[in-house]
Amino acid sequence: MPQDFTWLDAVAQAELVRQKEVTPLELVDAAIARIEKVNPQLNAVITSLFDKARAQAKSGDIPGGPFHGVPFLLKDLVCASAGDPIHNGMRLLRNANFVAPCDTYLAAKFRAAGFIFVGKTNTPEMGLNATTEPEAYGPTRNPWDVTRSTGGSSGGSAAAVAAGLVPVAHANDGGGSIRIPASECGLVGLKPSRGRVSLGPDIGDAWHGLAIEGVVSRSVRDTAVVLDAIAGWMPGDPYDAPGQKRPFAQEVGANPGRLRIGLMKQSPKGGAPLHADCVAAVESVAQLLTALGHTVEDSYPGALDELEYLDHFSTIVACHTQTTLDMIAQLAGQAITQNDVEPWTWVFAERGQGVPATQYLAAVNWIQLWTRRLARWWADGFDLLLTPTIAEPPPPLGTLVPPPDNPNRGWERLFALMQFTPPYNATGQPGISLPLYWNAAGLPIGTQLVASLGGEDLLLRVASQLEQARPWKDRHPPVHG
Repeated sequence: MPQDFTWLDAVAQAELVRQKEVTPLELVDAAIARIEKVNPQLNAVITSLFDKARAQAKSGDIPGGPFHGVPFLLKDLVCASAGDPIHNGMRLLRNANFVAPCDTYLAAKFRAAGFIFVGKTNTPEMGLNATTEPEAYGPTRNPWDVTRSTGGSSGGSAAAVAAGLVPVAHANDGGGSIRIPASECGLVGLKPSRGRVSLGPDIGDAWHGLAIEGVVSRSVRDTAVVLDAIAGWMPGDPYDAPGQKRPFAQEVGANPGRLRIGLMKQSPKGGAPLHADCVAAVESVAQLLTALGHTVEDSYPGALDELEYLDHFSTIVACHTQTTLDMIAQLAGQAITQNDVEPWTWVFAERGQGVPATQYLAAVNWIQLWTRRLARWWADGFDLLLTPTIAEPPPPLGTLVPPPDNPNRGWERLFALMQFTPPYNATGQPGISLPLYWNAAGLPIGTQLVASLGGEDLLLRVASQLEQARPWKDRHPPVHG
């Protein structure tokens, strides 16, 4: 009887290959079978690379990295793989059949780690929403409840991993796009420190340092081992994260010591009310951390109450959106008009067109000074901050899509959901969402831990401790492979 690999993490699957208990082709074929079975219900995978994956698995031309022969999905945004479609969730690029001419540094590192790419996952247009419902490919549905959102912008990857299609998948995060889908789909989602993972060779920084690359996974150890494989400064990168003391994989299972942890269980002043399920989730994790010997105090950085940061944050994103559209216009050989993109994208682009350089630089400077005020809280003696990941359970599909006749209405709804993730894109600090709580409806409610810049090692130690204390590996959604 064929072995079932569905719920094995990537480390375990690679170990089977190393022990010659299974071949890469068997792993790839099993993943493809799961995708073909489940994806019609979820719409998580939008581009299949099945023939290429099988050919590579058969050929044996697979680097001997830590994930030798393990099937993997790339998000259809930023991380390009040579010869494969990349559309960034856009009708324009889809209709042009745009294909990446080369690997990004990240794709090359994923390949070197031994991953075999079996497909590309759905994403909102240009990653600009916290739900994955692009016009180009339609909505991705949550395997815990197919009427619910998977989050964004890595919602396709998160749905695929949660449903067991692959053990781990590429994701990126410019305002919560790793952590929000991880929360809504019951996964581990680590946003690394600024500069930890290179965006090269074609991008120096994304959104002026707000965005970073990573993965979503089902285990802390997968997250740690992948981070070891993709981390590292590349020549010409504008940032470099603080150095790590040892491989991140060695932090899994390591004693974190007794930590001082601040607890934020309410919205920032002026923010939308926090859903009772999210309060219950964060209080539950606070109690667990206390039982594990840590000191948990009601405290958080006062700068988080300065919601003015959102205006400056969105100014930066808007300007970069217009710049990216200009670059895509050059690739497409045509000017991009309002009819070529979604209304929500055009809102960002129009705002970006109207920002003078002095206003842009003032926004960057304001964020940088705000970062100093925020970071002081950690410097004054706290090790970690515990918060909800998002402010409500996974919302119903359609509720985060701005109405076409008034797309500006999307701002309020979007920021009501994602009150707890964008600050750490602004500061560059690492944050991790963990699946430690499910509500009465059976929906996952993620909890976020944030460390000081360069503190992925501490996050991984504590995440591993929590994973052991309250395991989630046997929680599977109703829709799965």
